[in-house]
Amino acid sequence: MPCILVRCVGLTVVRSHSSQLCFLYDRLVIVSSQRQPRVRFLLPNSITMTYNLDELKKRSVVASTSHNISSNLKPAPKHDKVPESSKKITEITRTHPTAYVIFASLLLDLLAFTMILPLLPSLLEYYRKNDNHLYGYLADSIKQFQVWIGAPERFTSVLFGGALGSMFSFLQFLSSPIVGALSDYYGRKPLMLLCATGIAASYGLWAYSESFLLFVIARFVGGISKGNVSLCMAVITDVSNQQNRGKAMALVGIAFSLGFIAGPMIGAMFSRFSDKTGTLWFFAPAMFAMLLAVADILFLVLCLKETLPKEKRSTKIINSLSHAVDHISIRALFRFSAVQNLSQKDVRSLRSLGVTYFLYLFLYSGLEFTVTFLMYHKFGYTSIDQAKMFLTTGVLMALLQGSVVRRLPDRLVKASAVFGLYLIIPAFIIVGLAESSPVLYLGMILFAISTAFVVTCMTTITSKYGDFHQKGTVLGVFRSLGALARAVGPIIASVAFWSIGARFTYIAGGILLLWPALMLQYLKL
Repeated sequence: MPCILVRCVGLTVVRSHSSQLCFLYDRLVIVSSQRQPRVRFLLPNSITMTYNLDELKKRSVVASTSHNISSNLKPAPKHDKVPESSKKITEITRTHPTAYVIFASLLLDLLAFTMILPLLPSLLEYYRKNDNHLYGYLADSIKQFQVWIGAPERFTSVLFGGALGSMFSFLQFLSSPIVGALSDYYGRKPLMLLCATGIAASYGLWAYSESFLLFVIARFVGGISKGNVSLCMAVITDVSNQQNRGKAMALVGIAFSLGFIAGPMIGAMFSRFSDKTGTLWFFAPAMFAMLLAVADILFLVLCLKETLPKEKRSTKIINSLSHAVDHISIRALFRFSAVQNLSQKDVRSLRSLGVTYFLYLFLYSGLEFTVTFLMYHKFGYTSIDQAKMFLTTGVLMALLQGSVVRRLPDRLVKASAVFGLYLIIPAFIIVGLAESSPVLYLGMILFAISTAFVVTCMTTITSKYGDFHQKGTVLGVFRSLGALARAVGPIIASVAFWSIGARFTYIAGGILLLWPALMLQYLKL
């Protein structure tokens, strides 16, 4: 019997004659060319249902269905290889081009930001020996306590480094919600450019920071301008949907991994050819970082399109800023007070996820920050040696995030996050016990594998909560909790490193990480 193919016009709802179940379809249907034409619906699971047109007119929920079907009968094109529904699915799941713009911008920013990592121990040693003003005053202030606990004088730079790291993250914690609120009113692009300009200025100040005070001011300006990371997440939220947000967020993780691969290597190369006995030996790397920041500004001006149209912006700036307070108030953060109209079950799950994420990043950021001082003071690593370590861990993270994490099915996301949390426990302990470079590398490799999974997977889990218009708020609170953890972690870890030594600090951190791992494992989502 000859048949012709008919493409459905719009979305049609058909009620089954055998039950009250309604079927939604936008698929092809097969129509026989008899006098009494019959329509065969191809439903999921290979189920076929057949109706004649008269019967279909009576049973259709949509009054115009029979008219749409009968008036649009036409032979299917011979070369119609890709169904319209497949095209729509491809468009929905495809990563938006703006996500790649954000990826490139973040990469430029992170290359400049991570250049300082292998230089920081040498920088603080430079100020310890040459700055008799702020650095000397602070060192004298803690002298009595230092003698009492028996901390070596050379470890004082670890303590001050931790204070600087926590200050930087705390300023980022404060500025991110405020910058985000301003972007809700003024748009994303102007605030992105403002943050990028502040970051470039901070590197310019660093280049001329002959005194420790000016270096602290440079880090202050950089920290208050670091709301750009939160804005990048907001832009991705603007241009993504439920189906492609995971892939877009994975690009952010890849940018961080690549930044931690190349940035420290660039900084180490500058350090290798610098005369550290001279004044302002760090001028060249600081200026190069500023050039990268300026390149980021120009790139954003030319390539980033505004993703928040005027009709979707906040109508009153005071309303946006009042919501930002919920991202700064510690009590409101842990209670997810900014998220409204969620079920009690979802609120409890979000709060448990938030506590788990905070505990993990609090302990994680302590090792992440102090490990450069461990390599410098205990193993005598030069900037190049440290850069090789960052290269190894960064390449491993990038490979895992680009090939494995980005393709994880939903059913494995939580299990992967739990796996990462348990894996970082032996990583901490091995780093603490390490007496040779191979053992240290083993611990840092485990650390990198864990890092590749935990943050991305936990962010993906959290992004599933709330309606479409609430997801930005949910992720904003989640990121603020992470920023708060990074603001506290470095200073606590540095104080412990300074007072009781690296071994006990890392072993204690590894044992404490059992807490968030068990919390996430037994959390019912």
